[in-house]
Amino acid sequence: MGRYRKILVAVDGSEPSRNAFRQACKIVRDDKSWITVITSVPIYQDQFEVLSTREKVTRTLKDEGQKILSEIQKIANEEDIYIRTRLEDGSPFDTVTDVADEGNYDLIVMGRHGKGRIEKALVGSVTARVIGYTQRDVLVVPGDASIGWGHILLPTDGSKYNKAATEKAVDLAKSYAGDLKVLSVVDVTDEFHAEAPGAVEELVRQAKKIASDVREKAEAEGIKTEAFVREGESFKVITELSREFHSNVIVMGSHGRTGIRRLLMGSVTEKVIGYAPCPVLVVKA
Repeated sequence: MGRYRKILVAVDGSEPSRNAFRQACKIVRDDKSWITVITSVPIYQDQFEVLSTREKVTRTLKDEGQKILSEIQKIANEEDIYIRTRLEDGSPFDTVTDVADEGNYDLIVMGRHGKGRIEKALVGSVTARVIGYTQRDVLVVPGDASIGWGHILLPTDGSKYNKAATEKAVDLAKSYAGDLKVLSVVDVTDEFHAEAPGAVEELVRQAKKIASDVREKAEAEGIKTEAFVREGESFKVITELSREFHSNVIVMGSHGRTGIRRLLMGSVTEKVIGYAPCPVLVVKA
């Protein structure tokens, strides 16, 4: 089934990360899952020549980390959820990915920071790097959003990278008796549209076939499903329809990348995460 059993929540003391934890509590309450909360303390080895100064800074940072976890524990008590907490030394990216791999967690939950244009476009370096490098599914939660599985939006391009997302979306909809909206976007420039209308028509035909195939797969599992094809800039179409459909979550695939390209994650996925009004679940193959 599509339910997550071991969840790792990364927190940093911000309101978005606290909200991400609250949403993770909902998943745990529904599914009786295990939940671990992690926060990280940077390591300063060479930045301070005086040992006493280095130790003082480290102690201050660890005290702040403990304070963050204490605040999370209070929320857990209010939610009546049992949690495990971990205070790790190192960069947030390294600690989150390492702990997720070592503990064989199947979902990482992170908050989305900022509503400004630049912050939306870039998502955040830690979140982008975690998504780029981890082999675990990642749920990114906007600061004021709630998670739910009742209304799922699945953008699909028919690629092999989207196969895992399709399977997960179908599995989640089946597990939680949700409905599924399948979306295929034809993203071409105005110039291409004017110069090659026949090619655009072929792209639309292919998009309809892709969406229809997923709809048939989902309906075969007894899931209420609708398929849509739209033209436009992919991330704008996806986020606008998520608002129109009142989607609880957008489920997307993650294209395989190496090296520096992993940090960029993929412009469509990253922009959807940055602009979506609801949580975005990035599914790994």
